Amino acid sequence: MDSEKFPVFSRYLSVGVLNSLVHVAFFAFALQVLELGQSLGNLLAFFVALSFSFMVNGRYTFRARLSLRRYLMFLTGMGSLSAGLGYLGDRGNWPPLITFVAFSLTSLMLGFIFTRWIFREERAWKFR
Repeated sequence: MDSEKFPVFSRYLSVGVLNSLVHVAFFAFALQVLELGQSLGNLLAFFVALSFSFMVNGRYTFRARLSLRRYLMFLTGMGSLSAGLGYLGDRGNWPPLITFVAFSLTSLMLGFIFTRWIFREERAWKFR
C-alpha cells in the first residue's frame, strides 16, 4: 500500500488498531505465561504497546526520526492521559468499560494531536 495516498489520520487509526491488539496479546501473555497479576501485566502491556505505537507511528504515519527525547515525551504524555483517566474513573466509580471507552476515544483524538506535535519536525524524512 502506498502510504502517500493513505491520509495521515487513517494511518494513525490503523496503527491504533494494531496497537490495541499488541496490548491485548501482551497482557494475555503476561497473565498466562509470566503469571503476573493484572496491574503489573497491564502496565507492562501498556509500555510494550506504547513502544510499538511510537515506532510505527514515527516511521509509517509521520515519517520522522525516532529519538529518545521524542519517546520520553510520548511516554509521559500518553502515560499521563492513561493515569489521569484511570484516576477519574476511580474517583467517579465508573464501570471499567466506561473508563476503557473514555480512554480509547480520548487517546484517539488527543493522542493524534499530541503524536503529530511530537513528530512535527522532519516529517518528510524517511528510513531507508
